[in-house]
Amino acid sequence: MYGIVLILVLIITGGVVAVIGDRVGTKVGKKRLSIFGLRPRHTSTIVTIVTGIVITTLTFGILAAASENVRTALFGMEQLNRSMQETKNKLARASEELTAAREEQGKADMALAELKGSVQSLAEEAERLSAGNRVLSAKNDALARENAALDDLNQSLAAENDALAAANETLAADNTQLIGDKKALEKHTYDLRRGLEIIREGDIVYRAGEVIAAGVIKGGRPEDEVRADVTSLAQLASRNVSARLGKDLPDGEIWVYSPEVDDAVTRIAKSSGDMVVRVVAAGNLVRGEAIRAALDLHPNSIVYRQGEFILAQSYRLTGMGDEQASESLVMDFLKRVNAAASAHGILPDPIRGTVGVIDGQQLYDIVQTVEPLYGMILFSAYARDDTDALGPLRLNIKLEQEQEQE
Repeated sequence: MYGIVLILVLIITGGVVAVIGDRVGTKVGKKRLSIFGLRPRHTSTIVTIVTGIVITTLTFGILAAASENVRTALFGMEQLNRSMQETKNKLARASEELTAAREEQGKADMALAELKGSVQSLAEEAERLSAGNRVLSAKNDALARENAALDDLNQSLAAENDALAAANETLAADNTQLIGDKKALEKHTYDLRRGLEIIREGDIVYRAGEVIAAGVIKGGRPEDEVRADVTSLAQLASRNVSARLGKDLPDGEIWVYSPEVDDAVTRIAKSSGDMVVRVVAAGNLVRGEAIRAALDLHPNSIVYRQGEFILAQSYRLTGMGDEQASESLVMDFLKRVNAAASAHGILPDPIRGTVGVIDGQQLYDIVQTVEPLYGMILFSAYARDDTDALGPLRLNIKLEQEQEQE
């Protein structure tokens, strides 16, 4: 913009110079002045030229004084060219440096990408290490729990060692007791030998395995309470023997092997339910000899509920009124009921093998009912009362006429 203004100023200045020179030359020509002896026409030309030179010089002087740019254009162009060349050289160097910097930046970008890949790999490795640390932490926790369990086990073993030491002391005491029992057994052996001699001519009061007394003892209690109940049952057995012999025997006269009693007490105390305990003759007991017995234990439970069905059996009756035949038929049915009840869990009598009782009147009534019947008759047996394993089983017997198939 400044150059355009300068050009316009020079154009205008040229025009003004031309006008002024023309005017001056015209006036000099009209006055017909002469300089240096020259002709007026030549003098006018020289005046016009000098005037133009003066005006142009003054114009450039004023412009140079007024504008630094004009001074630079008139006097500093060569320096300006040198500056421009230096600037171009610097620009070229800057371009080269920029290119090199861009190349360096590309290399830096590649290095940065590689670094990012390395960082990602390190992050993945750190994640694996973290997972490994978690696994190790879990293993450490498991190991700590195992150590705690081992500590508990060591404490338990220490307690067991103490218990074993106490058991050893108990065994020592039991050993002492066994020595005493051995002496007692020797005495009983002697008594048995003497009893064998008595058997040849003596009468047997209880047969081997015969029940002397029986009862139900509640399990899951302290051994002291259970032992007291076992002692009471032994006293009942003494009274039963006294009744059988017809003379009073002091309590405790029935001899049972002590370890057997201890084992029975332990089993009953540890049992979650009740136990049937039967005091049975250890052998044939002959009048006048020592009363030897054993303990027979069985878990107790309700085998039959009141009114529960036991067995049904069909028989063909002739209706002839034969009492003996009717009685045989009824006894056969009772034997079948006895076998079914025994298989179901009621303890049979060791000697007779029976599990129930039936009074003579009930048996007579059944036989009398059966005698006149004719055809197929269904016998059904039901429990009269709730009956446990100890028994005895009491029956209600029902008779029904069956339709015969043609």
